[in-house]
Amino acid sequence: MDEMAYSINGENIHYGTPRNPCAPDRVPGGSSSGSAVAVGAKLVDFSLGTDTGGSVRVPASYCGIFGFRPSHGAVSESGVIPMSQSFDTVGWFARDPMILSRVGGVILQLPDVAPPIRPTSIIIAEDCFQLSSTPFDVVTGTVIKAVEKLYGGDVLKPEILGDYVKTNVPSLKHFMSKDNTDQIYNIPSLAALSSAMRLLQRFEFKNNHGEWISAVKPDLGPGISERVSDALRTTGENIDICYSIKRELHDALSALLGDFGVLMIPTVPGPPPKLQTNTADLEIFRARAFSLLSIAGVSGFCQVSIPLGMYNNLPLSISLVARHGADKFLLHLVESLYDSIEDRKQHIIEHKL
Repeated sequence: MDEMAYSINGENIHYGTPRNPCAPDRVPGGSSSGSAVAVGAKLVDFSLGTDTGGSVRVPASYCGIFGFRPSHGAVSESGVIPMSQSFDTVGWFARDPMILSRVGGVILQLPDVAPPIRPTSIIIAEDCFQLSSTPFDVVTGTVIKAVEKLYGGDVLKPEILGDYVKTNVPSLKHFMSKDNTDQIYNIPSLAALSSAMRLLQRFEFKNNHGEWISAVKPDLGPGISERVSDALRTTGENIDICYSIKRELHDALSALLGDFGVLMIPTVPGPPPKLQTNTADLEIFRARAFSLLSIAGVSGFCQVSIPLGMYNNLPLSISLVARHGADKFLLHLVESLYDSIEDRKQHIIEHKL
């Protein structure tokens, strides 16, 4: 794993980088890289990982497997070294939705039998897909067709999530940038959400580990050392606003989704970066990734990353997000939907042949 779980790349200067089974010249994603690679390489049926900023969802996407981030607080973190308590979760990986759901049943202590519930809406965050370097139709096509087949087209609803968040999370104005950045690469309200999440993460990381780092002065690798140094310089300024943003986003997304609505977003803004990509380029990708990852992270909602096969010989995924506490519903939905997604993928393959 990445040192101190403080990266989404999965590279470790001391112990090496687990090889991505889908794309050996690309990073496996982190911080739970070993866990994801073990599942992707078919060494195990499932594995555990922690997800604070994206450390299950990202490696799941990069390694072509399922990754589940549960609702914040749904799984006990007893015995887990904290990174940032406002966002820490214990998640898991699997290669198929049945095992994903069975593992979830045990970890979340769910009853064995629960009838699947039809989603009231599947909201496509159209602006979020503009953050992705993969064409919109490629990412969403098979999933939309599967939804239409199972539930009809009426449940699909487009949304400009950035505008909705800007309107309904007023405390974000404290983090909004004044720059007129190109909209395709930047959704201002989600960039602000990411900034708030990362500030609170740095603050809590410092409280958890600052004393140890200052005393021991560990030899940290590139990227990690700069991030840890930033964390150690963090003050309590604007931290109260971060907590307000968490509450406001939770309420705003609860209103948008209702009990059984789902938000469809890209898991990450593109395929896994190449190994040894320079730090500056990685930071640009990372900033866009956190605009997406912070949606579930800050709200505390549950999210599943679903593999969609390969595109240009690189793994492709999509994510579904459901309200806090709707973990069982989301796991059942993925089971129901994935058969249709697989059928659709097979149809496309046969059509191409």
